[in-house]
This record gives sequence, structure tokens and C-alpha cells, in this order.
Amino acid sequence: MTNRLADETSPYLLQHAENPVDWYPWGPEAFERARAEDKPIFLSVGYSACHWCHVMERESFEDDATALLLKANFISVKVDREERPDVDAVYMDAVHAVAGRGGWPMSVFMTPEGKPFYAGTYFPPTPHQGMPSFKEVIDQLAALWETQREEVLEAAAKLTEAMRNAHDALTAAAGDELPGADTLHQAAERIAHEFDDEDGGWGGPPKFPQPMVTEFLLRRYCQTEDGRLMRMASETLDAMARGGIYDHLGGGFHRYAVDLEWRIPHFEKMLTDNALLARVYLRAYELTAVPAYERVATETLDYVVREMTHPAGGFYSAQDADSEGEEGRFFVWTPAQIAEALQGTPEAADGGIELFCEAYGITPEGNFEGSTVLHLPRPMPELAASTGIPVPELESRLAAMRATLFEAREDRVRPARDDKVLAGWNGLMLGAFAEAARVLDRKDYREIAAQNGHFLLGQMCTADGRIYRSWKDGRATLNGYLEDYANCADGMLELYETTRDERWFEAAAGLGDAIIEHFSDPAGGFFDTSDDHEQLIVRPKGVQDGAVPSGSSMATGVLLRLAVHTREARYAEAAAGALRSVGPVLGRAPIGFAKWLTVFAEFLEARGQME
Repeated sequence: MTNRLADETSPYLLQHAENPVDWYPWGPEAFERARAEDKPIFLSVGYSACHWCHVMERESFEDDATALLLKANFISVKVDREERPDVDAVYMDAVHAVAGRGGWPMSVFMTPEGKPFYAGTYFPPTPHQGMPSFKEVIDQLAALWETQREEVLEAAAKLTEAMRNAHDALTAAAGDELPGADTLHQAAERIAHEFDDEDGGWGGPPKFPQPMVTEFLLRRYCQTEDGRLMRMASETLDAMARGGIYDHLGGGFHRYAVDLEWRIPHFEKMLTDNALLARVYLRAYELTAVPAYERVATETLDYVVREMTHPAGGFYSAQDADSEGEEGRFFVWTPAQIAEALQGTPEAADGGIELFCEAYGITPEGNFEGSTVLHLPRPMPELAASTGIPVPELESRLAAMRATLFEAREDRVRPARDDKVLAGWNGLMLGAFAEAARVLDRKDYREIAAQNGHFLLGQMCTADGRIYRSWKDGRATLNGYLEDYANCADGMLELYETTRDERWFEAAAGLGDAIIEHFSDPAGGFFDTSDDHEQLIVRPKGVQDGAVPSGSSMATGVLLRLAVHTREARYAEAAAGALRSVGPVLGRAPIGFAKWLTVFAEFLEARGQME
């Protein structure tokens, strides 16, 4: 038996299509049913590579008793946050307001009008460490809906008003003038103050890569030649490349590290992270000529070609953390597994197996549930000094053994892959391939980038210049968001600058025009949804850069580049207006506005060209 999700294209929604929960996809049918039956809505938001989403599905959504309890008291709606970032952004504000923190799976209880009255993230099947069980939450909220309806509606109205006020505050805080040039200096100083001098990076644990912060430091270094900025960038890039967050056998980066030293990752792989990181390693290579940076960038892109590319040219979205029901099982090793895979190979002679285990920190006790996540505890020169093996020979031997282990790993059960194609995420990866083709003079990368450009224009763009958000199995669905237009335009501009083929510039300019026409906020900046998009309780306007650059910062960068290319004032004015809207916070919160800072640095450099 399947539920209504069986007709969806999202792999995440399809994962729930056989749940006993009477799921609805987001849409008018669910809200009409809630009003007709006078029931509140339970909204569950997640994504296919989310470990705790899978856990809550196994514990609660596959449980018949929980499903019956939900059906008796709520209309249940399931949303893929990657397909509907607007729904995710709006209701994540409610989660933060109620729970004080956010995350996925997101669990929101709301009125049939979409106004939230209670929200949280993961709920366990039984009470645990002060958390109520999911069934207890359902029972208590259902009772409140029946017996204290007025209080529930009042709470929903207050929470909705608070969410609207928070969005209005973004406009109220906008500046009337462009930020001063000293903003870049202030931002760099704050970033330096928050830098982890021991292990590189910022924040954590959990510790996220922050490629946009690193990109800003590299840009700022080019302007100032301040060695501190290059040191922070290079130490961070070196630490991540040595850590377990990087896949030393297959290339590409996992989502984040759960420790300060970058050794133990959360094992999911996202297209977005790998696009941004490939690009920042590439730019570091341009500045430093360090071969390791080129290797990491190319291995990351080669991973995308091998495992994340549809035959038609689109790039898939993500790979799960789990395989065979265990997190990280595909990626970790024991000494016995290493020995079995390498035994009898030429590289295993003369203590090769022991050398590999020493190089990659492989021990009998392991560092992750009895196994080891491959990482480099010491830089290669230190290992060479301790073993007496010259660095070139050491690197060659280790590379040969990595190749053997990669082939052995290919026989394992692979993590599931989210094979939907998202326009905005593809735009980021298109930009990475196009830039790599130009910097490294790689014809194969140029062809991959062009194929993706043709795919986006042919499969995900309409004749009148609009763009779809998602594509799978030949079906393009959902209105595009600001990030879809901005990221695809950025990728098209990179492809144009690599090939000088005018079709890519024309495509980028058309998307830039659509941004101005359909997403502009008269008060400055841009909304995340177009003026003809479905109306939610709040029209989202996210300006902060998170795991990916905000649609607003990317749109501003695109319009700035179009202004430089065309000398058209409307592009420059729109970019300047957006920069004014975030000016007051750029210097105060640089980690959360790092892409904006890079765009502002580019704006100052380009201002003379636009006058």
C-alpha cells in the first residue's frame, strides 16, 4: 500500500510513500482537508540524506500505532526542504522561536490556515533525556486543540506575528548608504578573532567547512597582501584536506565534522558543499600553486563526474550518510580490511600495509565505532621524515594503495543517492566546472560544463526566461527560487568567460533580468520567492549566507558582473541597492555574510569600470 506521496518526484518523499502515515504533499488538497475536518496540520520537513530523518521515519512514521494517532487528530504533510526551501525557511523560524534551535527533521503543528502553534525537530518514540515521546506530543497537542482552541489560536497568531515582524526587521535595519571600505577590514579582523588557530576553520563542533569565509580571505589577501589572511585560509584548507571530512579514496567532501580536528564526519555528501569547496581549493591553487589544492579540487570534481552526473548532463543532489542501515559503513575501515584488500599487491611489499595504516591513522580500536575514518594525522613531510622515505616516493606508494582500496570499496553496498536535479545547486556546480576548465585548461571539464548548461536551458528553463526548481525522470516541477535564478546565472557567466560563447551570456542576462523583474523588494534587495509564487504566511527574504550562499548575495554578485560586462546602470543600481540593504551587518557578523563580503570587495574593485 502506498500513500499520496507515491506520485511525487522527490526521492525523499518517495522514501515515505509506503509509510502507514496518511501523508499529503504540500498543496491545497491538504489544507482544504484540514479545514473540512477541522483538524490541525502536522508538517514534517526533511531531506533524503538526513540521518535523523531516517531515524524518525523508522521509529515513528513506519509505526502503525503512531500513524493511526496522527490520522485521527491531524492532517499530515511531508515536505522535501530541498524542493521547497520557502516552506522550510518560513517554518524554521517557528522552530527557532519555540525550541531555541533548529534542525531536521523539522516538526511543526499548525492551524488549517498554516499558522504554527508548536514546533520542534526530532522527537523520540519513547521519552528520552527530558524529551517527550512523539506520541505524547501528538496526544497533548490534540487535546489542546479540542479543549483549549482559543488559547491555541491565540498562540498561533502571536507566533505568526513574531515571524512577520522578524522579516520586517530586515527591511527596517537596511542602510541608506553603501557600507564604507573599512567594513572589509573590520570583517577580516572579526574573522581572525574567531579563527581556530589549533585546527583551522571557525566554530564547532559540529564544524562546518565555511568555504565562503575562506573565499573572502583569499579575495581580501589579493587586495591587501596581508599574510595573516592567507595563513588562515591555507591552514583551514590543509586541515580539511588531511581530515576525515575529505574522502581520501573517492574524492569529495562529507557534510561536516563532528569534532574540532575534522577527523570524524557526518558522512552525507551534498552537491552544494562539493561545488563550493572545489571552487575555493581551485582559487587557492591559482594563488599559491600548491599541488595538493589542485589535487583536491580535481578529485572532488572527478567524484561528481563519476557518481553525481545524470547521462543528460544534470547533477544529482546528494548521497546518504547511511548504507546497510549504518552511518558511515561504506567509508570506514579496519586494519583487517586494509590488509585483505592490499595483500599481494606490489605496494604491500616492504611494509606497505603498515605504512598505509600509519599514514591514515588506522588503528585496531579505530576512531568511529570500532572502525577508522581515513585521515592524515601528520602532514606528508613529517611522515616522510619519520619513515625515511622521500616525499615523492611516499606519495606515489600511498596513491597506488588508495587506488587499490577504492576498487575494493566499490564492491560494498553504496549509500542511497538523491537523484533529483535542483537548478540552483546545478548552477553552483556548473560554475565550478567552468572555472576549473579555464584555470586548469581541462577540455573534459569544459565539455561537462557545456553539457550541464545545455541541460539547464533545455530541461529546466522556459521559453519566456523562467526556471523550474526541480527535475527528475524527465519532469521539471516547482517555481524557481531566487537562488535558482542567481546560481544558474552565475554558472552561465562562468561558462561564458571560459568559452566566450555568447549564448551563455545571453542566458545569464535573461536570468538577471528576471531577478530584477520578479524578485526585487522596493525597500532594497530581493525576496526569495517571485511575485507570482504561492503566497505563504510570510514572503521569505533570507539574506544570511549559510551552508550555501544566500540567493540575495548570489543575485547581487550576478548583477554586478552583468553591470561590468554591459555597463548598464540598472544592473549596477540593483546591486548597489542590495548592498545597502545589508550594509549595517557586514562588518559585525562576517561569518554569516561571507559571500556578501566577497561581492562587496568585488563591487569596490569594479566601481570604476561601471562609471
